[in-house]
Amino acid sequence: MSAAWVAGAVRARALTVRCPGAGGAREIAACSSLDEALRRLGGTPYGRYTREAAGLPEAQRAVSATLLWHLRVLAGWLPRAGARLLVPLVSGFEIANVVARLSPEQPEHPAQQGRVPPYRLGALETAWRRLDEAVTPAELRAVLAASPWGDPGGDTPWAVVTGMRMAAARRTGLAVPQARGWAVARAALLTAREVFVHGRSLPEPVRRDAARLLGARAPTAASYQEFRDGLPVPARRLLTGVEDPAGLWRAEAGWWRTLRDDGAALLRDGRPGPGVVVGAVALLSVDAWRVRAALESAARGGRLGEAFDALA
Repeated sequence: MSAAWVAGAVRARALTVRCPGAGGAREIAACSSLDEALRRLGGTPYGRYTREAAGLPEAQRAVSATLLWHLRVLAGWLPRAGARLLVPLVSGFEIANVVARLSPEQPEHPAQQGRVPPYRLGALETAWRRLDEAVTPAELRAVLAASPWGDPGGDTPWAVVTGMRMAAARRTGLAVPQARGWAVARAALLTAREVFVHGRSLPEPVRRDAARLLGARAPTAASYQEFRDGLPVPARRLLTGVEDPAGLWRAEAGWWRTLRDDGAALLRDGRPGPGVVVGAVALLSVDAWRVRAALESAARGGRLGEAFDALA
């Protein structure tokens, strides 16, 4: 194992040690106001980004920005192959940038003032700089089609974002063996939500990506029960006990618990290498998710939500 992998593994472990963890997040969630929660958060690695936050959305975005910065720092310690491994794992930030671009509240042209600043991905971007230059929906779709994202199958905001989310699962499942189970389960949740909650038919490229992870049967199922029965083991296990689409939020919380538990197991592996790094990314992501949920609880006066309670 190269010195860069050893250094990256050491850095990865150090980043997770500094997280507030479940106990810290619960203390933040129990605060009686967002201001109190942000003051408490000031003593954590998130404090650098959240100290100037005005309101809940900005504070939650600052927590996500902290996560991204830590992953960019981690990538700098890794060999080139390790940094490439992180690209699909941070693809959610590029999706968030596109969602912001497509928001009706956002100015249409990238140069206009008033835009929500995009997440800065640096060397971990897939195609963001070209996507940011696209002006029309057709141009945005064309850039995606010519990139590792692939054609989303349409240029409406829903088609673009759904296509990118499924492509993120596909790319993660193919490029990061340690994360394939998470990607399969994520693809199942996305398919179930779109088809059986919102009643939408997946565009053909999205259906093909889903089939690569879930098999041919599940993405074309006529009922939720048939869909669940046709899933591969990691996704079917996640939906155990979720008898109808209304309970998918429980499966979502279960996905985060799986990410937490699998990440911890990978991090316990003493051998420096991809497994330790992927485990650290998982735990850092769970911690940021938990802190974002804790801030929302504090903004509501310290009332914990069921999803947060299930994970913390």
